[in-house]
Amino acid sequence: MWSKTTLKSLLLPGGILLLGVAVLVYSGWLTLPLPALSFLGYCALIGGMLLAWRFHSSRIFFALVVLFLAQEAMASFGGGRIAPGTPGWTALQAAAVLVPLDFVLIALMHERGFTVAAIAPVGLFLFVQSVIVAVLCRAAGGLPSPPVRAHHLATSAAMPISIPGYALLVFAGAGILLLGRFLLIRKPVDSAWLWSLSAFFLELRFSGNTRVATIYSATAACILAASIIENSYLLAYHDELTALPSRRAFNDALLRLQHPYSIAVVDIDHFKRFNDTHGHDTGDQVLQLVAAGLSRVTGGGQAFRCGGEEFNIVFPEKTTSEVVDHLERLRVAIESSKFRVRGADRREVPRGPDRRNERTHGRVRKGDSIRKLAQEQLPAPLSVTVSIGVATSSKDESHPEEVLQAADKALYRAKANGRNRVETASSTRRKTRVKAAGIA
Repeated sequence: MWSKTTLKSLLLPGGILLLGVAVLVYSGWLTLPLPALSFLGYCALIGGMLLAWRFHSSRIFFALVVLFLAQEAMASFGGGRIAPGTPGWTALQAAAVLVPLDFVLIALMHERGFTVAAIAPVGLFLFVQSVIVAVLCRAAGGLPSPPVRAHHLATSAAMPISIPGYALLVFAGAGILLLGRFLLIRKPVDSAWLWSLSAFFLELRFSGNTRVATIYSATAACILAASIIENSYLLAYHDELTALPSRRAFNDALLRLQHPYSIAVVDIDHFKRFNDTHGHDTGDQVLQLVAAGLSRVTGGGQAFRCGGEEFNIVFPEKTTSEVVDHLERLRVAIESSKFRVRGADRREVPRGPDRRNERTHGRVRKGDSIRKLAQEQLPAPLSVTVSIGVATSSKDESHPEEVLQAADKALYRAKANGRNRVETASSTRRKTRVKAAGIA
């Protein structure tokens, strides 16, 4: 669960961005005046909303709206004074509870774009929230202020505001839920919810210092906007079905290779038969099963899906002799993995008068149904095998395209020799050289 790839997806870009901003705040290197910081904050909000609209990400759009409403409520009713009994304190309490809850609800929503049916309920919900918060803040403004203790006031970044305990519980619960969702889905947007909420928490803690609060406010919006860009990169360089890097990522990896290196070409055996016999849904299951095995390849290899049932594995700084054992273990692991084809869809059961008549026969029909279920057998588990061809660069053939062609030839030889095997291009080269030497 906590692999290197998972930690990288969790920390980039939101975690690193928030850490960098925190370092700038406490080091004092960020010396921009407050008007400039406010301008940058609004640019981050508006820019993020435009990006969300352009990429049809209504969830990010609504999250930015929630941040905007919370910031405006604290700015309008706070007036630079955050103390118990004041409208600003009421606005802070409301934001500390509602923003984490809103983030969780928005994160759990299905992405439906910017259709009227999708945005109208959420827009109405946020509007009602804003009205309720405004009424509560105005009511707090008409009440006499209770005595203010010194430790409740915050006049600088060194004296953060004490957020109520119940609000801390809400933040903690929302953070745990968002982290759990990220570990299940592992997409940039899901990590952005967590880091943007963390930045908003810091904004509340330092809301007595307008300058510091504005910096964290802009950071929360920037994290959400950056997640849209990161998600676009993920779609461009990763295969959506298998979650492996795509052909574009493979081509980029080839440009960075330096001798020595090895390239393996992996092809699923009889993949067309799976599609023709069991349907394309089962074919997708096969692709996902093989991709899951390839993602765990050892020996420092990186797997890519380059189209259809063909995958490539790149081993930087490795020769054939160093990777062939890892490829053999990979082949065996995939062969030992089995899965069952999903049974017939229940929607195929006839509906209408015939089905209703069956229920009128009472116990007799129930007994028949039970016996029928007992006689039914689960479909036999299916196994998948792969053929693998591998080639290594040499001083004479250091271009990746030549190495890839040699690996392809080794793959064809693996197919011709019965499939479900690993063939190396180096064996063919040795045979050719021996034959040439005999002729000489």
